[in-house]
Amino acid sequence: MRHGRKNRKFGRKANVRRGFIRSLAVAMLTYEKIKTTEARAKELRPYIEKLLTKARVGDLAARRLIAGRLGNQETLANKLVDEITPRYEGRSGGYTRITKLPHRKGDASPMAVIEFV
Repeated sequence: MRHGRKNRKFGRKANVRRGFIRSLAVAMLTYEKIKTTEARAKELRPYIEKLLTKARVGDLAARRLIAGRLGNQETLANKLVDEITPRYEGRSGGYTRITKLPHRKGDASPMAVIEFV
């Protein structure tokens, strides 16, 4: 039974799902805006927001933790801490926005754009 389990499975095993969310996060930090399905965007939002909250500390330990969560990509961790985080000095949360788009033509999946506010 799934009582109390809020995460989506996306038809993948746990370690593959973790890598899938990680790759979405890497794309989000690289391009700062991605178009994906609504379910994927909703699952990605807390992952990104927790990383950004950790990045606000900005010390070496935070950079290493973020790099580890992104697959040891230190350049993205540095970009998050040095470029993206200073935009949200006065904001205590809600760093991303999900905008719904029309359904995808091929399989009618609800689409969305997730971007930094």
